[in-house]
Amino acid sequence: MIVMSKPKAVFYNRSLERALQMLTAFSFDVRELTLRELSESLHLPKATVYRLASTLTDYDFLRYDEKLKKYSLGLQLFELGSIVFASFSLRKAASPHLDQLHSRLGKTIFLGIFQADEVIYIDKRESVLNPIRFASEVGRRRPPYFGMFGQILMAFLSDEEVDRILKKDPLKPITKKSITEKGKFKERLREIREQGFFIDREEAIDGITGISAPVRDYTGNVVAALGVSFISSSEDSQGALKIRKAVCETAKRISRNLGSPQE
Repeated sequence: MIVMSKPKAVFYNRSLERALQMLTAFSFDVRELTLRELSESLHLPKATVYRLASTLTDYDFLRYDEKLKKYSLGLQLFELGSIVFASFSLRKAASPHLDQLHSRLGKTIFLGIFQADEVIYIDKRESVLNPIRFASEVGRRRPPYFGMFGQILMAFLSDEEVDRILKKDPLKPITKKSITEKGKFKERLREIREQGFFIDREEAIDGITGISAPVRDYTGNVVAALGVSFISSSEDSQGALKIRKAVCETAKRISRNLGSPQE
């Protein structure tokens, strides 16, 4: 397959590009950066970075801590992000169903999608039954094969797509129970596709079980996944079965809201 390079826009703005690169230098794992760290990350002189950072700070896209001498993302981005989320049809369609499932089970509920060969969490409801907080905030990205979402979303991709993704991002052990052999992983994906749900038994987080089901759009294609995470020892086999049925039922209701033709 021939990959075409992206053509450069006729009206190209280098300063704007650098400002956008500066904003994307931050992540969930890198939330604060000094001027020097930004300079090294962007491969730009500190004077240039300082001018850009000052302008972004004036418009509240960045914040600067005088005491720590570090920059972080500003509230303007949060406000703009809130507008995006408010207009995000998938999240809006799923939200009331997540609320109902959360009230019914009291567990931690997630909604995730597969984008740019990564799992992205787009909504979440925290457990009311225990104080444990899962390190999967809304917006966090995970490897394509990660946990209950990675495997169920990859299960509905073509074999060619799965091979491409695993070549790009080979399987790595996350816990002692993680599958790292490609053949076994692809057999697992076939099983998930046939049964229509997935139970992650401590393959992503030690001591944590996740149960997920696919969400389909009006074309019948899988566009997201709904999942519930809980402490493995907190549920016996009957409890896990109850959760699995609730997850599958809720995923189907969300799919119907999106116009899915499949029952």
